[in-house]
Amino acid sequence: MSEIKLSNIPSMSLGRIVEELTSLYCSALMTGQSPELLPSVMLWGPPGVGKSQAVRQIGHGIESTTGRRVKVTDVRLLLFNPIDLRGIPTANEDKTLAVWLKPQIFHMEEGEDVVNILFLDEISAAPPSVQAAAYQITLDRMVGEHRLPNNCIVIAAGNRTTDKSVTYKMPKALANRLLHIQVEGSFESWKQWALKTGIHPMVLGFLSFRRDHLMKFDPASEELAFATPRSWEMVSRLLWTAGGDPEKLHGLIGGLVGVGMALELRTWCRVFRTLPAMEEIFEGRSPRAPEGTDSLYALCSAMTAYAREHKEDLRAIANSVVYAQKLPPDFATMLMKDYLYLEENYRQKLMGIPEFSRWLSSRGWMLNGTV
Repeated sequence: MSEIKLSNIPSMSLGRIVEELTSLYCSALMTGQSPELLPSVMLWGPPGVGKSQAVRQIGHGIESTTGRRVKVTDVRLLLFNPIDLRGIPTANEDKTLAVWLKPQIFHMEEGEDVVNILFLDEISAAPPSVQAAAYQITLDRMVGEHRLPNNCIVIAAGNRTTDKSVTYKMPKALANRLLHIQVEGSFESWKQWALKTGIHPMVLGFLSFRRDHLMKFDPASEELAFATPRSWEMVSRLLWTAGGDPEKLHGLIGGLVGVGMALELRTWCRVFRTLPAMEEIFEGRSPRAPEGTDSLYALCSAMTAYAREHKEDLRAIANSVVYAQKLPPDFATMLMKDYLYLEENYRQKLMGIPEFSRWLSSRGWMLNGTV
């Protein structure tokens, strides 16, 4: 297997990929153009970087912007044979010809109020025979005798050969049918997604403190458990499900991100026990602010998580903005920036809070154009 060369294609963070592709698809849809006129997209990146999540974010963005329903069909090509994509042969009514029954995965809704996204995941891991079957999908938008509807967007994704995953060199004929983008790791992009999704505050705080721990994938390593955005999301689910006690879950967390990383998380999470009560902060009782850097990261994470659960209580949010003035300017700015991503267009609600407006007029320049 020859190495796939990715030096001549653009590298983007997931956030930028989502933003640019969502804008492209929405522009086409809202001007009456068919998605079939746009090139199919190929996302290259290491395991667990969040390619699948990006495709779903694109779907949510299309829904919120156009008002159309979006249905994502996730096809893991590694699990398919060429015949699986074409369908099962059967006889026609008069028993003179063979016809192919359409696979369920390609049975998509048509109509102007629906947008389909066909996500061809793990395409680089699919055997050459299956990749050849993908030729029709990416260029002719057909699978054997079956044609994709006009309202279908095609996005593919796969790992690189340098990631030491199961990969096959993509044939030139297929590569030339795709718009290629390499996914690059970006903590800020991941954090924006994590804030909206509800990643556990202990995970979010720990990774804000140690950003380099978000992605620890090393293709040369033989370790089975390692840190990626995907494995941290699973750690978050464990903490939410089991009461958020990293002491009790230490062994299970180690099975996701590695024993060493789990130990660091457990040690760091003990800082949460020393934080002031969130209720006191959001009720305006103004407890004493911690001083250590690790405690300040933990405090901002905990405040953001509490604000997310009480984002409609603008009086409570205002009290927390006042309390933020006790924090060092860079931490207060980080907290306000995190508030902006609590939900879509939450900045409009923040702008209606006098305390936030006053903070913005005095220190808003530190947000670097976020507002």
